[in-house]
Amino acid sequence: MEYRFTNENFEEEVLKSDVPVLVDFYADWCGPCKMMGPVVEKIAEEYDKKAKVGKVNIDEEELLSAKFGVMSIPYFVIIKDGKVIDKALGAMPKEALEEKLKKAL
Repeated sequence: MEYRFTNENFEEEVLKSDVPVLVDFYADWCGPCKMMGPVVEKIAEEYDKKAKVGKVNIDEEELLSAKFGVMSIPYFVIIKDGKVIDKALGAMPKEALEEKLKKAL
């Protein structure tokens, strides 16, 4: 299941999560973000219950974007136990993003 993270639910769903979380910072107008959409969705399905996978719309959640220093998108952050343990920028193959998430499991 793919989550939708907002400023309101971020602490509960991400920072207090008992499983690692892959956060995809994106925007609807971003071409590379659209390319990564199906990849992120597939990872969300495959890692259901082992990890949370979700999106933050940078246009709607400016506070979260600023907090994580998002300058370019797509921007991926992996959080475990409330701490950022890995980041990735730009479109990439599913395997590359998946490899980063596997390290957090």
